[in-house]
Amino acid sequence: MSLVDREMPQVVMTPDNIRSRRFPLVANLLVAVVAFAVSAVVVLTTGIGNWVLVIVLGGVLYLAGLNFAAGRVEGKRAARNRMWQAAIHTACLLAVLPLASVIWTLISKGAGRLDGDFFGTSMANIGARDANGGAYHAIVGTLEQVGIATLFAVPLGVLGAIYLVEYGRGRFAGTIRFFVDVMTGIPSIVAGLFVLSFWVLVVSKWFNDGNPEYSGFAASLALTVLMLPTIVRSTEEMLRLVPGPLREGSYALGVPQWKTILKIVLPTAAPGIVTGVMLAVARAAGETAPVLLVAGGLARINFDPFSGGQASLALYVYQQAADASKFAPARAWTAALTLVALVLILTIAAKLLARRNKLTR
Repeated sequence: MSLVDREMPQVVMTPDNIRSRRFPLVANLLVAVVAFAVSAVVVLTTGIGNWVLVIVLGGVLYLAGLNFAAGRVEGKRAARNRMWQAAIHTACLLAVLPLASVIWTLISKGAGRLDGDFFGTSMANIGARDANGGAYHAIVGTLEQVGIATLFAVPLGVLGAIYLVEYGRGRFAGTIRFFVDVMTGIPSIVAGLFVLSFWVLVVSKWFNDGNPEYSGFAASLALTVLMLPTIVRSTEEMLRLVPGPLREGSYALGVPQWKTILKIVLPTAAPGIVTGVMLAVARAAGETAPVLLVAGGLARINFDPFSGGQASLALYVYQQAADASKFAPARAWTAALTLVALVLILTIAAKLLARRNKLTR
């Protein structure tokens, strides 16, 4: 036996030192039940809050109790790890609860008017005592306005992001990034006022015998202003995530830069770009102030976005929620559910189209 073998202690592996003690799931659940029970007793008996405070205080007591109880069984390090795992799971649950609550509220309150009359008629000649009336005109307006805005914003936003990532250098590119960041936080009503003062009150007079005219196209311009910064920033980040060796390999084969961007960079970043575009579309579809300022919000159907006012689903929800009719709230909830479903369908369709690209698989 060598000197090293004599100095190294011989460790015999037994079941006792292979397996560490684990905090059982039943005890974990017991700690949670006790924590929320104590929280309910303290909050409700003293009258210092409602069920929201019960949940918050119960969560704090649960984490503290879990750290103490698990520390007795597993040790301080394992107990601290278990406590932070529980905190992360709790935060995830709290983040999902509002979304689940919104979806459940929309479905439960909006399903009552999901009928052919709602999707096939408008609010023309509908009085306060009429139970009928639908959102067909608002659906048409939303599709046209958001569609035109998407046709404007997507090419401009993607090309702007390509310039910032692939070509932009120096102060000019930095200035563009600065203004894009500023536009990201611009209030929607400011975009509506800009289009109102520029397009409705000035440019539209040239096409309407000197009279300003509200139109769905004006609303599309306002929505374009709101969509552009989101598309530019999201596309820029996705293009930066494309690995450099892909570009270098293309350049090494003699492929010019514009074709490398078109054939390699953009297809690789397509799923992320589509996600950013759909976020912008969702924001545009839910805007109310720009449509109210520059489109007017008619109660009748108007298929022409370039002439006459138009409504949108978001504006329809706002108008029906403020209406004094007892039938208006049901129409507002159904229109909100329709708007969410429309955005969801468009997002799923865009994701499926992006996944068909071979370079993104």
